Amino acid sequence: MGDTTISQDEIDALLNNASGDGGNAAAGAPNSADTLSDQEKDTIGEVANISMGTAATTLFSLVNKKVEISTPVVSMATWDDIVGLYERPCVMVKISYTRGLNGSNILILKENDVKIITDLMMGGDGTKVDGEITELHLSAISEAMNQMMGSASTALSSMLNMTVDISPPQSDLIDLHEQVNGGDIDSFLEGSFVLISFKMLIGDLVDSKMMQLYPISLAKEMCSLVAKNMQEDSQSTADDMNFTPPPVETQPQQQQPVQNQNPVNNNGAQQYMQQNPGSMPPPPSQPVQNTVNVQQAQFTPFASNITPQLANENINLIMDVPLEVTVELGRTHKSIKDILEFAPGTIIELNKIAGEPVDVLVNGKYVAKGEVVVIEESFGVRITEIVK
Repeated sequence: MGDTTISQDEIDALLNNASGDGGNAAAGAPNSADTLSDQEKDTIGEVANISMGTAATTLFSLVNKKVEISTPVVSMATWDDIVGLYERPCVMVKISYTRGLNGSNILILKENDVKIITDLMMGGDGTKVDGEITELHLSAISEAMNQMMGSASTALSSMLNMTVDISPPQSDLIDLHEQVNGGDIDSFLEGSFVLISFKMLIGDLVDSKMMQLYPISLAKEMCSLVAKNMQEDSQSTADDMNFTPPPVETQPQQQQPVQNQNPVNNNGAQQYMQQNPGSMPPPPSQPVQNTVNVQQAQFTPFASNITPQLANENINLIMDVPLEVTVELGRTHKSIKDILEFAPGTIIELNKIAGEPVDVLVNGKYVAKGEVVVIEESFGVRITEIVK
């Protein structure tokens, strides 16, 4: 099919040749506003890795195929570098941020990859890739990218601790060799920008490269937000570690001296019994202690002559309320594939045996069983059993 799969080594070689020996770098150190430091590249790579990992899960639900997106490679590039990487028309999807972040980014996919994804989304097997890219392909890939980048924005919101929203993606088929200037697509493509390349695998149908282009200002904004959140998290952690609970003032418990009970005066007890025959002797003198008055709870007994009152007069108020009576012949379970194959004449086997009573439901509640009868030209049900 003439598909041009470029290895990562070739991409790196093109980018190094464009930025390493072009003469501008040799004249002096590049302006920090026109490039990213190694630390910023690592941060953008981590952001893209998390975002695209979430997007891959969303794409899996759309194409019903295993989707793998490799760890991103971040580099600086120009429009001429992008033109040198693609020999055939490609599809560019522009996603603009409407909340949280300022700017836009562009995803570049190969023409054949878009056809395969579209065919899978339409229920095909991914082999219908003949012909040119049509509006149907562009609409399908726009919807796929809308859901993918929507989930990626959700992951980005959690990472940056802020709400991030995107506009509906715009997809266009572009022949890079006929395109005069990248600024016609987006203004940030006129100069240097951030190039993030991924290896994308979809089942055994797609083994290709997908690229994402960021303006340098947007990449630096992301890096500053990530650094700010990391600093706040570390400060919060440090505050938690340095937190010292206030001292709790405790009163030392004073041990009560144990008082020995006075021994029983046997002589006094005998003298008391002699003077008061038939009485118990007085208790020995002991230290005064707190006493608790405990009594048995008293409850009013229930009257035995209480009888429930029938409210037949209240039932009459709802006698005219209509209820839906449904007779269920049987049920079964079918997959979506089986249901899509239904046609006139299709026979569906139910879980009821021939001659078995049918179920009678009132407002969806199972209340009785019955047998089907014919009353003149209509079906009817004879109740055979009431379900208790």
